[in-house]
Amino acid sequence: MARLNDDKIINLQINKKDFEEIYLHGDQGSLFFSPTVKGKLITTIVVAVILLVLFYFKDDLSKEKFGILYFVSFLFLLCAVYLSLAINKVSKWKKEVVKYLKTLENTDIYQIQFNAKVFKVNLNDNKETSLWTEFTAAEISDKFIGLEGKFNYMFPKKSMQEADFELLKQAVQTNVLK
Repeated sequence: MARLNDDKIINLQINKKDFEEIYLHGDQGSLFFSPTVKGKLITTIVVAVILLVLFYFKDDLSKEKFGILYFVSFLFLLCAVYLSLAINKVSKWKKEVVKYLKTLENTDIYQIQFNAKVFKVNLNDNKETSLWTEFTAAEISDKFIGLEGKFNYMFPKKSMQEADFELLKQAVQTNVLK
């Protein structure tokens, strides 16, 4: 195997479905059932049910306990705001992913080039260069390799040769996951 100081080049074969499989797996793109939103949705529903029950029995509440109704109303409002923020975050993320996936439809060149210090991505001659030290996190699974930093990347295993996937995996482990 060649030393990591030499530039390595990996050409990715673009199949939009390979990328969709990773980005939109499970309920990842769902506005109400994505992992980001699901817990907030359930909490909001529970608080809404409690609030409805309190409103139904509000005539039975004494004046001293009437504050509970106001408190639960405030909790419901708070939950609704957090829920809407989470839905908005997922919506924006999904729009960005869809936009990115559309750029892959007309891609002629998708190439990764790296050595011991620098990591470059060339997407249709739109080149992005990062130092390995600029990546703050990485994820390696049996389906993809993801990098987060100045630029964020996700490379499906299906888009490259097995040997190239192993080479990239080794480089990420060496330079990011140390």
